[in-house]
Amino acid sequence: MIQPEKIIIADDHPLFRQALLDTLKVQLTDTSWVEAQTIEELELQLTQNTDADLLLLDLNIPGAHGFNTLIHVRNHFPQIPIVVVSAHEDQDTISKAMEYGAAGFVPKSTPVATIFAAIQHVLAGDTWVPEYFQIQQDDSEYSDIAERVASLTQQQYKILMMFAQGMLNKQIAYDLHVSEATIKAHATAIFRKLNVRNRTQAVIAIGQLDISESSFSDE
Repeated sequence: MIQPEKIIIADDHPLFRQALLDTLKVQLTDTSWVEAQTIEELELQLTQNTDADLLLLDLNIPGAHGFNTLIHVRNHFPQIPIVVVSAHEDQDTISKAMEYGAAGFVPKSTPVATIFAAIQHVLAGDTWVPEYFQIQQDDSEYSDIAERVASLTQQQYKILMMFAQGMLNKQIAYDLHVSEATIKAHATAIFRKLNVRNRTQAVIAIGQLDISESSFSDE
């Protein structure tokens, strides 16, 4: 059995997170756990814990905007394998998560014993998906926007997510402790990389990487 030194778990549901931790800690007795409930906390924990052995990522963590965070983390922290733990269990969501760089995909309905087995597979360098999953054909349109999102710097990505929240340049500048001119310069670079003309088009573009609500399974 592999005993990782450090695992980051990003999930905003306290009951699920605690239940998962309580069970996994029995098996992974030497592992230290780092928790994040929002995209901002996750960014901070990733920066401070670049030596983490694994990230357990809920695609619906506040501010994540579907697959965008998965793509961003894979690009900026490629040394940390990611297991997506999600309430979405459909073929399309699993397929895109694996395409965008996840090392494993575990539906939240999965028994904890199986989640532990999935983690062990990924830590051993393998991938893990549910038995019912069938590989689908690549969608070039989604791959293109995913590559463009991956090309953003960490600061550009943070600003893009703030655009998606509807924040004004003035608000973003205040939160990031920079000038509005700096935000405008970043915005220009973001638009160029995403091949769009304005923030509305940018938000629409990354919206392609959201998770379809029609694919949401009842919890």
